[in-house]
Amino acid sequence: MSETLRSIHGTRRSTRRLGDDHESRVRSRWWCSMTDADVTRRRLLQGAAGLTVAAAARPAVAQSDGPDFGGWFDNVGNYDGVVDETGSGEVTVSVGADANGGAFGFGPAAVEVSPGTTVVWEWTGSGGSHNVVAEDGTFESELTKESGHTFEYTFEETGTYKYACTPHRSMGMKGAVVVSEGGSSGTETAQSEESGGSEPDFGGWFDNVGNYDGVVDETGSDEVTVSVGADANGGAFGFDPAAVEVSPGTTVVWEWTGSGGSHNVVAEDGTFESELTKESDHTFEYTFEESGTYKYACTPHRSMGMKGAVVVSEASSGASGDGGGESGGGSGGSGVDPFSPGASALGISLLIAFLSPLGLAAFLRRRGADEPGSGGRPRAGD
Repeated sequence: MSETLRSIHGTRRSTRRLGDDHESRVRSRWWCSMTDADVTRRRLLQGAAGLTVAAAARPAVAQSDGPDFGGWFDNVGNYDGVVDETGSGEVTVSVGADANGGAFGFGPAAVEVSPGTTVVWEWTGSGGSHNVVAEDGTFESELTKESGHTFEYTFEETGTYKYACTPHRSMGMKGAVVVSEGGSSGTETAQSEESGGSEPDFGGWFDNVGNYDGVVDETGSDEVTVSVGADANGGAFGFDPAAVEVSPGTTVVWEWTGSGGSHNVVAEDGTFESELTKESDHTFEYTFEESGTYKYACTPHRSMGMKGAVVVSEASSGASGDGGGESGGGSGGSGVDPFSPGASALGISLLIAFLSPLGLAAFLRRRGADEPGSGGRPRAGD
């Protein structure tokens, strides 16, 4: 009898041990499943985050900064790209322009021209004595502070010519002339760096206009100001900006600088005409109600290139630059093409990030239902 009881007790203890071992294995499998699921979820979320970053970064296409100047413009406060003047016979650069904490700049700081172009540096008379000295010794002007003093050099060979003002070089008074055969060699223009499309066909209207750098986008502005007698075409013989794009209902105000003698503003089609005057701060305005391209000129200085244009459009044509407008075209909003590969990757990554927690929950519920004691059907062999 005692032997029988000991056998029964021994069997019960063995059964309990087997039961404890089975429960331990079940808990171990459940914990491993949880761990694997957690790792999988983390990896999915990390992958989704990586795709999101890549997709967000993809649409931001970097623009060319033009030729490699080797850090030449690192401390030049007024450098904002290379102004494309290819095709112009003569280009004017101001010496003593407002920059680098005073009148210590060349304006524009960098310009691109065609072989055979003459660059004329004209002193403003501000900032003390300046000179123009090429880094490679190609050209060198005298040191002077005389207002209206000029120095010129005709560039026959292609290449990049860096120059500086010797007394103010350390302050950032530096410049460059890029001479290229084709023009627009991937460089930015001061008023076209946000260009998103083709410009209106002006039919050669701007062929002899030295300061034409593209159409400045002012669509959406109620009022736009254009300077009359701006520094261009060998003197104060320009409109600035030369071409502007506006919306119907916009008022364009022409304001006289008082330089270059008497000027007027006369539309080619007779739509508007101002008086002929040299009075500084004199203004003339016209409100454009109809879409179209309005060419105009200063009668006395038309042959010198003192011409301009106003493009009136319902929406931005994308033919413009930074000017004073909002932006030079594009698809609007964030500027991201919804059908671009970057946008597609972004959508997929967001979908994965959304579905992964739901998949994890379903997986855990299924695992829990298969474990003993969970109310589910036990698996074969357990």
